[in-house]
Parts: sequence; structure tokens; C-alpha cells
Amino acid sequence: MNFELQELSGTFSVTDVIVAMTLSFVLSTLIGYVYRYTHRNISYSQTYVQTLVIVGMVVALIMLVVGSNLARAFSLVGALSVIRFRNAIKETRDVGFVFLAMAIGMACGARFYSLAAVAAVVICVVIVVMSKFNWFQLSIQRQVVKVQLPAGEDHTPAIRDVLIRYTSEFELVSTETIRGGALVEVFYTVRMKKGHEPGELVSALQERTSGQRVTVLTGYDQTDL
Repeated sequence: MNFELQELSGTFSVTDVIVAMTLSFVLSTLIGYVYRYTHRNISYSQTYVQTLVIVGMVVALIMLVVGSNLARAFSLVGALSVIRFRNAIKETRDVGFVFLAMAIGMACGARFYSLAAVAAVVICVVIVVMSKFNWFQLSIQRQVVKVQLPAGEDHTPAIRDVLIRYTSEFELVSTETIRGGALVEVFYTVRMKKGHEPGELVSALQERTSGQRVTVLTGYDQTDL
């Protein structure tokens, strides 16, 4: 009985496997640390960062398996098409990191080692610079105002009077009924006037809405709700 191992692909050696997997691990880990360093919101996930490393290494392995074999590539596409991802990614920025890890893994698996290393370092530097200097930051800060009103009564004029007094601009976003139609909940996006605080706006709105619940969300565009 012949127990000799046979190399089926003929397109890469053991050294290629070691180098590709090691480099993909190192570069994916670098991407993970850059993500952790530049993350600002409250929904940091350790498992997501670990997934970036796993994705980079798995994609490198897939590229080694596929090689230049077209039939093998189509077989892998068919096998991977049955996978369904249910977890929603909260930030579009997170999608970019997933694609970056995949691209680096592809480059390592295709044995473009210099390209993978240079691209990973350059892109990570760009990400750190954008985070450090707040590129494309919108200087205008807006709040979301959520007001609960008794159903059957029109409090819109009173609410508008308060918003005109305390905000420089506001816009109605949505209106919906809650608690089986007993209450109406309205959402506004507003921009506070200088010299006024959200607490003052809450107190003024409660006076006009029979003491119903009023919520002001500040920095909603920078947190995960």
C-alpha cells in the first residue's frame, strides 16, 4: 500500500503555503489593529476584528486552492453560494475593512507578496490619517427630538412654536402611533441655537405636551442606536 503524499495542484509548494498564510495573518492582524485604533463608536466587537484576520487567511487559502484552474474556481463559487450571512454590519466603514482583508488575502494567495504588503501598509496609513485629522467631518451637529403626544389632539402648532424658539432649523422625519394607538410619536431632526441646551428644549416641549415623554438624541450620527 502506497502512503506517499501526492501534490495534486502542482502550482504551489509548501514554502508558498507557509509564506502566503503567514503574510496574510500578519497583514490581516495589522488591519485589525488599525480598525481597533481608529474605531470611535460604541459597538466595538472583538469577534469582528478576529473575523477580519480569519477572512484574510481563508481567502489566501482559497486563492491557493483555485490557482489558475477555472473549473476549481467555479466549484468553489458554487459551494460558497450556499452561505448566508445574517449579522448586519452597523457601519459602512466596517464593510470596507472586510473588503480590505479579502483583497490582501487574495494578493497573498496569488503570491503577489510585495503588492499585498505595500497595499496593506499604504491603505492602513491612509485610514489612520483620515481618522486622526477627521477628514470629511461635518461641522454641523444635529439632534433628533422624539416627542410622544396623546392621540386625538393636534399639538403640532405648539411643538413648532417651541422648536422655532430653541432651534435654528428643524424638519419632521416621521410620525407613528404607539401603545395601540393611545399615543402618537413624532421625530424631528433639529439644530440647536447657540446659547440653548437640549435640557431646555425638553422642558419646554413637556410643558406643551401634557408632560409626555420627550427625548433628545445628541450625536446620533456618531453612535450606534
